Amino acid sequence: MPLAAVRDLVAELAPADDLERAHQADALAWLSGTDDIYRRRRPATPPKHLVSYTVLADPADGALFLIGHRLSGLTLPPGGHVEPGEDPAAAARRETAEELGLAADFSIIGPRPLFVTVTRTNGRDSVHTDVSLWYVIAGDRRSPIRLDEREFTGGRWWTPAEIEAADPARFDPHLARFAAKLGPVIGRA
Repeated sequence: MPLAAVRDLVAELAPADDLERAHQADALAWLSGTDDIYRRRRPATPPKHLVSYTVLADPADGALFLIGHRLSGLTLPPGGHVEPGEDPAAAARRETAEELGLAADFSIIGPRPLFVTVTRTNGRDSVHTDVSLWYVIAGDRRSPIRLDEREFTGGRWWTPAEIEAADPARFDPHLARFAAKLGPVIGRA
């Protein structure tokens, strides 16, 4: 996907709060000042790169399927690095298939991100910055999910109330804000 198209995708987002607005501005400045947005070499070359999160959401109750990520030690939405030249929505499709064994169903808001974050990530072997586009994938609690056991310690559905009541340190630092933005979109304010 051309860099200008990724920039347009980020610019079209309607930020939910001041922090997302700041992250959007940071991402747009980065996209305007670089010609390489893709991770080229593990773990962190270049040190700032594009990620597609694929948040599996059950529209019936607003629950999100989250996974225990082995490397980060956090409970996260599935997702991963966008490959060189790859459309971020195509990365979301690919990651949904690879990590959950599901076909990505974009029927909730379409194949565009709902949320953008810029997060400094401290991995075991690197410190880098992920510019993450959060895609919403429709799911159903009754559908079988096949997790990639090499990457994940397990996974389960979390209701909005469970996410709100849990220790925020166990999640991506922006998960609660994402869930709050998603709620009205799927009729769960």
